[in-house]
Amino acid sequence: MSQGYRGLLVWKKSMEIVTATYKLASCFPKEEMYGLTSQIKRAAVSVPSNIAEGQGRNSTKEFVYHLSVAYGSLMELETQIQIAANLGFVDGKAVEPLFSMTGEVGRMINGLSRSIVPKTANDASSVS
Repeated sequence: MSQGYRGLLVWKKSMEIVTATYKLASCFPKEEMYGLTSQIKRAAVSVPSNIAEGQGRNSTKEFVYHLSVAYGSLMELETQIQIAANLGFVDGKAVEPLFSMTGEVGRMINGLSRSIVPKTANDASSVS
């Protein structure tokens, strides 16, 4: 991780989600500017931001914590995208590529989390 967070593929992919989300939200009705539009953008931005912040911390525990927050924001984003589709702000088929991206990034976040947690920590938590 000598390149820092910018070298992480999961960060790069989550940045693509931000761009796609902003493009999607631009189709929302103007009266949603301070409602769902604002929330969906914040959730999207939170994913790469937490990955970057966690990687910049000096401990594995904090990195794993921030990856967990990023994953939670990703799930929040998926929910908000579905709400937008349900309300007819966007076509259901238009959100499928974004759901594919969030699914991939979610798997990447979980995989990264599992790879950096020492095996002994996982074993100890499963004992209790």
